[in-house]
Amino acid sequence: MRWLTPLLLIIPTLAHADVDQRFAKLRDAAEKLGSLSEFIENYAGSCGPLMTAQCEEKRKEFRRGADGRKHYMIVTEDSASVLSMGDANPISGDFVLNMTPFFSAGDSAITHQAPSKTDASGNAVLPYIRIPSKIPDGWTMQLMNRQVQARALRIQVVFTPEGVWSLPKKGGGQIRGIKTRFDGVIVQIGRTGETIGLWYPTK
Repeated sequence: MRWLTPLLLIIPTLAHADVDQRFAKLRDAAEKLGSLSEFIENYAGSCGPLMTAQCEEKRKEFRRGADGRKHYMIVTEDSASVLSMGDANPISGDFVLNMTPFFSAGDSAITHQAPSKTDASGNAVLPYIRIPSKIPDGWTMQLMNRQVQARALRIQVVFTPEGVWSLPKKGGGQIRGIKTRFDGVIVQIGRTGETIGLWYPTK
């Protein structure tokens, strides 16, 4: 999996526009991330050779405070390359957005669940989250596909951290990430804030 660097910004007004009430309830009860890279570093960052014991204890303390608590992040448009078009029905306007549940910063990432293997290039392998979606009124499927390819969509995620995962790294060492449970995902048109896709885990 390519290491992406989503930019998490102060929550703009458009991020709150046209939001499903169930998602809004999850979001409003969650702790809002100001920086994905800071969260990942505090939770799963590597400790250097100096002061390792103090560093590890600091990481453990942070994880104790974060595990089991809902967190909320916005993935801005330029970083939304985890999305691709899936099945589509041009007549009804219904389609599926395939999302790779892998949001990274630095040398680690937040994932939905934990990968169990890597591919031939040494990237973590994760199954898609299939997000039921619908094109806005007046749009065509071709236009939506261009929006996805142009990274013009914004993703909001509510997630609950559950621990650290690691896998052998190609060439030696390990790749690490944060295993989480995604509690809800919403996809919006970045320019307008209009919701086009919603996903919640099945029981």
